[in-house]
Order: sequence, then structure tokens, then C-alpha cells
Amino acid sequence: MADALEGKRELVRRHPTNELARFSLGKALFDRGEHHEAAEHLRVALERKPDWMVVQILLGKCAWATGDRAGARAAIERARDLAVAQHHEGPLMELEAMLAEMEGAE
Repeated sequence: MADALEGKRELVRRHPTNELARFSLGKALFDRGEHHEAAEHLRVALERKPDWMVVQILLGKCAWATGDRAGARAAIERARDLAVAQHHEGPLMELEAMLAEMEGAE
């Protein structure tokens, strides 16, 4: 697992503006619970491709995991807007549920 993560880090070092490399590293870090570092890479991916809904969702989950409630809500609301615009019904339902859960936790 560590070797796979290091391979993703190396890919980002070689191609720092590649949004897919950034997403791949961000997702791997998210899966390991390294939410702060994951968010850094996910933000770069979103700068390159702002309509990438999956990245927006993960960024919201990172914010929630690190205690940034306002950032999480903003990211998930943005993801919901993307889901509506892109006609993604499954993710839209998940995002609505997440927002309801966030509301209940506040």
C-alpha cells in the first residue's frame, strides 16, 4: 500500500498540474484518513477541472472529517449543484442525505 501511495506521489511530482494525478493521490490519502493532505490535492484537481463532482464530494467529506463544518456544507452544496446540472440522480440523493445529516449535527 505504501508503495502504491509513493507511486502516486511521484506521479504528482512529475506532473504537478495533472488533475487526474492529483485526484488519484487525494483519493488514496482520503482512504487512509489523511484528510488535510488529501484536501490539498483535491483542491488542485478542482482548480483544473471545477465541474468534477466526485472531487467536490470528496473535498466536502475531507472538510467534515477535519471539523470544518462550514467548508463541508459549502463543498457538498456545490457538489449537489453539479449533480443537478449534470443529471446525476444517484449522487444527488447521497448529497441530499449528507446535507440533512449535517443539518442534524449542527
